[in-house]
Amino acid sequence: MIENIDLSMVNWARAQFALTALYHWIFVPLTLGITWIIAFYHTIYVKTGSEEWKNLTRFWMKLFAINFAIGVATGIILEFEFGTNWSNYSWMVGDVFGAPLAIEGIFAFFLEATFFAVMFFGWNRVSKRFHLFSTWMVAVGSNLSGVWILIANAWMQHPVGQAFNPDTARFEMQNFSDVVFNPVAVSKFTHTTSAAMVFAALFIISISSFYLLKGRHAKMAKRSIMVAAVFGFIASTFVGFTGDEAAYEDAQNQPMKLAAFEGLYKGETNAGIVAMGMINPSKKVDDNKDAFIFKIKVPGVLSLLANRSPGSFVPGIEDLVYGNAEQGIMGANEKMEKGKIALAQLDAYKKAKKAGDQVSATAALTLFNAHKAYLGYGFLEKPEDAVPPVAMSFNAFHIMVVLGTMFPVVFLAYLYFSFKGTLEQQRWLLGGGTIMFFLGLIAHWTGWILAEVGRQPWAIQDLLPVTIARSNLTAGTVQITFFMFLALFTVLLIAEVSIMLKQISIGPEEN
Repeated sequence: MIENIDLSMVNWARAQFALTALYHWIFVPLTLGITWIIAFYHTIYVKTGSEEWKNLTRFWMKLFAINFAIGVATGIILEFEFGTNWSNYSWMVGDVFGAPLAIEGIFAFFLEATFFAVMFFGWNRVSKRFHLFSTWMVAVGSNLSGVWILIANAWMQHPVGQAFNPDTARFEMQNFSDVVFNPVAVSKFTHTTSAAMVFAALFIISISSFYLLKGRHAKMAKRSIMVAAVFGFIASTFVGFTGDEAAYEDAQNQPMKLAAFEGLYKGETNAGIVAMGMINPSKKVDDNKDAFIFKIKVPGVLSLLANRSPGSFVPGIEDLVYGNAEQGIMGANEKMEKGKIALAQLDAYKKAKKAGDQVSATAALTLFNAHKAYLGYGFLEKPEDAVPPVAMSFNAFHIMVVLGTMFPVVFLAYLYFSFKGTLEQQRWLLGGGTIMFFLGLIAHWTGWILAEVGRQPWAIQDLLPVTIARSNLTAGTVQITFFMFLALFTVLLIAEVSIMLKQISIGPEEN
């Protein structure tokens, strides 16, 4: 089974999914975050009756609508790719993975889409209060969509509430509440949505800073910045706490990911976190090369992050690959042996059952159940295959952290000069502010890369490798659709940017 895997096809399918996700992730965090800020703008308008706040709200609604439309298109394609390029995955986990996606489509998306029409076209057609209610419902619906998508993704990172059915070779739902309240899902949702609000605040600050530099729409820009900076600062503070919780969940459920994003090859007691460093991209787990070209570490912080204890032991990549008996850590090499037993007994069970040999079937099933937790490891060819791309994970994590640390400082600077009434004179700040949107996008992309690349080689952590989750397609077929999607997404992005820039050049309505 393993010998027939076309790794070229798998890599092209990975590339196509990554391409779609990266395009889609331009629009998703902005949608999740800006809806709350728009709802707040709208609330101020309803409370004050000020036409200036109304015009401000309508302007940001227009930009949100443009973003929303393109985001829906890329999201639909992303979901279809599970069936086209990852049909084995869809077959094996559809009972579990499909439920959150179905709820998202039936409930959350339709809630969002229904009230979106009222929010966007309801000016002077419905009452002010119902119109405001619709705006808040769009924010709720958008983030409910995010809830169910992130629940599905969290299950891939930490599969709970399911059981493997040896008769159908499928993972089946056992406890829906375990899937919904998966601790990884909780940390993912809180971290992603708070980061999305930061991203939306940066988007508003970038455009408003541009207006102030050009001397246009100054009152609207300063009001937009004031609210966005408050939202952004509060959200960025929350991002730090939720990021800490996400890292803790990684340490408990995906220790290999934690070791990869810190470049930790050998486990340490009182392990430090790399405050600054350049990782050696040629380092492999089975060689003696130095892991870093240079590094500066803060002692004890990684142990505190991973185990809530600064003096605790944090396993490194080598411990997780080859085992560490002293620390009670089973390596991937031993897990592979158990996984191969599970696969062999699963095959024996099916053959015995087909032959009507119930005694042999029962014995094989008993042995399979004793080793099924390591089922996915049976598909790996060597223990080192359990290691994700370390350099990419390390760089993505540290870029994300550096940018995430910078953003609250930016928000505080905008608030400080706004309260002083000298924001328009701070050309240096406004000039830097115009690129904050792009830095926010990079922070979100690196976060997504860390989450998904860091769990490789698994489609479902420890249970299903990506190589087995694939469809039975040729590399050439996937290549064709890759370039088709690349062209389509590029056209959509150019169209969105063009429409967005045109709306920005027009600016908000003014009395």
